[in-house]
Amino acid sequence: MNLFPEGTTLHGNIPYLDDTLKKHLLDIYLPPNASGKLPLVVWVHGGGWLSNDKYADMGYMKETIKELMNQGYALASIDYRFSTQATFPAQMLDCNAAISYLVKNAAKYGLDTDRMALMGFSAGGHLAAMLGLSKNDKVSSFFVPGTSKKFALKAVVDFYGPADLTLFPGAVDPKSPEGLLIGAAPLDRPDLAKAASPVSYVDEKDPPFLIIHGEKDDLVSPRQSQLLNSWLQVKGVPTELIVVKGAPHFGVEFDAPEVRTAVFGFLEKHLK
Repeated sequence: MNLFPEGTTLHGNIPYLDDTLKKHLLDIYLPPNASGKLPLVVWVHGGGWLSNDKYADMGYMKETIKELMNQGYALASIDYRFSTQATFPAQMLDCNAAISYLVKNAAKYGLDTDRMALMGFSAGGHLAAMLGLSKNDKVSSFFVPGTSKKFALKAVVDFYGPADLTLFPGAVDPKSPEGLLIGAAPLDRPDLAKAASPVSYVDEKDPPFLIIHGEKDDLVSPRQSQLLNSWLQVKGVPTELIVVKGAPHFGVEFDAPEVRTAVFGFLEKHLK
């Protein structure tokens, strides 16, 4: 909580499914002096689909976190099962279930889920992109039976997320992060890789995207984001790609003033 302005309200470790799995929890942060229905940013953490938790990425995004609260956004940070616990699409099931919970309980927490954006980092960027792009495809296998699909995602902020699993150097290795995600080497099972790749779901009905990638990223090539951005452009979806000069895979470079200006301009345009 020390990352957040004084007066921030935390509703912590909320179970979003009717079970006891530790990875089926989310946190909701409400800004100080919140009133009325708040636009919502759903935060999806990174970690190669096999590590970290709902507090991850916040440490080097301190100013972004503060500005979200200061500008009157609610923030929901969600956990999801690792690939070592369950292979894809378990992660999509979890994230959609978490969003469904937020929509169902919006009045309880003062959330305006008609003004909802996703923000994800690395593997979380991949999941945020997948969630935003597949929602209008009505892919039933991405939803837990009994959870609501009646929500719209107005915008996606994708920080250096994978877009095509077959483009990784590790695509020949079933024990690579992307191999563990789908349970096979992506180049051995291109069908599974395609089903788990955001570029497979791009169409003209998708929400606007802001894609941010480090120029010197040696874990997820900037070409991944370039490819997704190009597909969005081809389909006429509003999109912007920012390549952060000299930036690695993650770090304080993504919390810099010029990046925050772009992020909050984008959120202002599409949520407020």
